[in-house]
Amino acid sequence: MTHQQAPARSGNGAPPLAEPSFNLQAALDQIEQLMYDTVNSDVDVLRDASRHILSAGGKRIRPRLTVLSFAAAGGSDVSLAAPLAAAVELVHTASVVHDDINDHGVVRRGRPSVNSIWGRTFALLTGDYLFTKVYELMAPYGNLNVLMAEAASALVEGETLQAAAVKNNQFTREVYYRIIALKTAALFKAAAGLGARAAGASRSFEQALESFGYHIGLAFQIVDDVLDVTAGSEQLGKTSGIDVEQGRGFVVAHDHAEQAPSTDPLDALRARIMQGDAIHEAHEQANHFVEVAVSGLSVLPDSPAKQQLVELAWSVVDRSA
Repeated sequence: MTHQQAPARSGNGAPPLAEPSFNLQAALDQIEQLMYDTVNSDVDVLRDASRHILSAGGKRIRPRLTVLSFAAAGGSDVSLAAPLAAAVELVHTASVVHDDINDHGVVRRGRPSVNSIWGRTFALLTGDYLFTKVYELMAPYGNLNVLMAEAASALVEGETLQAAAVKNNQFTREVYYRIIALKTAALFKAAAGLGARAAGASRSFEQALESFGYHIGLAFQIVDDVLDVTAGSEQLGKTSGIDVEQGRGFVVAHDHAEQAPSTDPLDALRARIMQGDAIHEAHEQANHFVEVAVSGLSVLPDSPAKQQLVELAWSVVDRSA
């Protein structure tokens, strides 16, 4: 079944539901304010650098996933899930601050990166600070801390595995999927699972939502890797070509499988990739993961939140940045 033919886009054939059972934008506004309040500090550089990266915006897909999963699983008071959603987004934000240090990235979300303004030392400390503020948000949630800790650990493991695979020239397809399962999909899975658990969902609902999050996380990363090759820096809001240049990403894993690792200059390598089938294969794989994700929601009752989850899933692959 092709992406365009997937019936899940319309909520299993049902007409679109006009009004959500809760105000998603109000929930996101609450999460945004909560993040700002949480990163407040008497140490100016930590406060200013943290607010700099938060105010740059971003897709906020992970907190959307948390609050929509909460609502789709039967939750009614979104304020119960908002701190969890904020914690998930702070983990992600901390990781991109650290990524820019490792990659020497100078632009993030269309703005100068934290390390390009404050330097590598303060950027490292800002990322650490954001990670530690997650503890503050998660403190009231007892056993849910384990789920968050597992996702954060997986993220670091995935990034480390990626660096090792590049260094050792072992960036194969098998290794690539293991990497993105850890560094990206695990946090998406946790985002959905935290929302489900906060709603007191049944185990079957929780598993369906966690699987949904995991699969759209895989799709998200594959599309990210494609955009690194096909989109410009202005369009992405960050430096493009970094993944290919550093020998990682879906298209590099595909290229590695087809022939010996390339020593072509970056522009020549990108041109060769564009002429091959890697981009098409990547889109097909991403669409497949979204189809798997959406089909798994069939156990949940129809609701506006469920429909919005379906729309969120397809937005992961239908994007240009």
